[in-house]
Amino acid sequence: MTYDTIKRGFTFAEMLVVIAVFSIVMVAVANSVLYFYQSNRNTVEQAYAINNARRGIEFMVRDIREVAYSDAGSYPIISMATSSFYFYSDIDRDDSVERIRYFLDGDILRKGVTNATGDPPIYNDVSEEFTIISEYVRSDVQVGNIFRYFDVNGNEITDLSAVTDVVFVRVGLVVNVNPFRLPEEFTLRSSATLRNLRVTI
Repeated sequence: MTYDTIKRGFTFAEMLVVIAVFSIVMVAVANSVLYFYQSNRNTVEQAYAINNARRGIEFMVRDIREVAYSDAGSYPIISMATSSFYFYSDIDRDDSVERIRYFLDGDILRKGVTNATGDPPIYNDVSEEFTIISEYVRSDVQVGNIFRYFDVNGNEITDLSAVTDVVFVRVGLVVNVNPFRLPEEFTLRSSATLRNLRVTI
């Protein structure tokens, strides 16, 4: 290469090649940065969802453990299903028993609380208050049952109308913000013995 060649600079064709290479490199770098931030965001969202689910399942198990006869004298368990559990429990230790409902609404596990009012006490549906226990729940899709019920002999109850047979409940939640991206689903499990319904054999 002579001095005259260096002095005249790049040709038009060479400039096009340089611009094309530079553009390809910049697109690759931008995609890498975008992927990094997207992956990081998914990880942060997943961690947040798991933390909320962990706290929620702790409160849920505590409520289930303290099932009790209602203020009106009704049996502690109202109904049970694989994705919902309906019962009475004194969740706030105020000597008044609340009606509690845990149920899956889409991919959100919700809690409904109804306080008794009047004399004689009644539980009015319109006064039920709802909170979110966990979001991004994939349990129905991934593992089937959120709630599993067992009798005094440790046998799983398949007849979900047999509410008087339940003495033990297992809870399982699968949480995943985005099932099509990493990180993968996270499973939380816990269990509760219904203290006020404990039966000895």
